[in-house]
Amino acid sequence: MSDIDDFISAPPRTRFAFAIKARVGPIQDLGQTARGHRRIIDILGGEVAGPMLEGEILPGGADWQIVRSDGTIEVVARYTIRSTAGALVYVQNEGLRVASPEIVARMSRGEAVGLDSYRFRTTPRFETAEASLKALERATFVGVAARTPDRVAIGVHEVL
Repeated sequence: MSDIDDFISAPPRTRFAFAIKARVGPIQDLGQTARGHRRIIDILGGEVAGPMLEGEILPGGADWQIVRSDGTIEVVARYTIRSTAGALVYVQNEGLRVASPEIVARMSRGEAVGLDSYRFRTTPRFETAEASLKALERATFVGVAARTPDRVAIGVHEVL
């Protein structure tokens, strides 16, 4: 292989940036729409902790979802974090939660399921006017996520 082939085929390195632990409300199920089976879940608050960002999740955001026929859920969450220093950070976090239709149904009923029964990954992006947090806007992140009946937890990792 050439140098470029080696470079592009090597797995990316990552480092832990912070954990997001969001409290969420009940599922608002809109049913089948022109775009698919639509659900909305309010984000009620939460906390953020880690080496790149510390703060709280403000109430008022939501997760807008499309449930595909195979049980895959497309997520688009938008919310605001207030850092411990008072700076506001806008978050748009998109991803996929992949599970069998049976697991999706159990989770929709508020049942706890094993973390190994589904895969939930996201790609969060951030915007802020705070100069000390501008690194958030210039980095690429991946999230490893878990859903419980009343929370979403995301380990946010910077791709180096």
